[in-house]
Amino acid sequence: MNTLRLHWFDIGLGFALLTGIFLAFVPLSPLAFLLWLSLISLFLHQAEEYRYPGYFPGMMNSVMFASQQPDRYPLNTNTALIINVLVGWLTYFLAAVFAEKAAWLGIATILISVGNFIAHTFLFNIKGKTRYNPGMLTAVLLFLPIAVIFFGMIIRESLTTPLDWAIGIPLGIALNYLGILKLIDWLKDVNTPFIFPQRFIHSETRRN
Repeated sequence: MNTLRLHWFDIGLGFALLTGIFLAFVPLSPLAFLLWLSLISLFLHQAEEYRYPGYFPGMMNSVMFASQQPDRYPLNTNTALIINVLVGWLTYFLAAVFAEKAAWLGIATILISVGNFIAHTFLFNIKGKTRYNPGMLTAVLLFLPIAVIFFGMIIRESLTTPLDWAIGIPLGIALNYLGILKLIDWLKDVNTPFIFPQRFIHSETRRN
């Protein structure tokens, strides 16, 4: 299980490749295609955060929480697995599978992407006094364009109902807050055994 905690993002890269092959051979509606592409963007975003350059956990803990133990508190390997796989993979996958049948779920997941774009592009850089943080490139180059295309598509082609918006917007906000920030808080443990190896911690953070 600990191997999974340290390599789920590598598995995600494999899923990104398989999903790309799936998109190349299976005919889909434009909305469904875009939401599967959104899932791929999530896998690539997570790889940037946790594989290369991969020091997102240490940055998150030190910059956002001023942690003295950025390798484990408050974000640890177990919490990262739960947030990214159980919340992230599951919701994005279901949004792609159901597409037009559950447009509200598509709205919610795209709002997660928008939240990540805002956090990585502005919040983390402002608080950390940096110009880049792991996850920023995929947020700018993938999350943002997909979000713009998605909202343009569903509005232009009238693919949603007022109920879709009424459910999707609050759900997206809740997933950003409860499914990410609050889960980190709820699962924090200064004595956790689920510790990030040093490669997940930026060199400047280690020196501090």
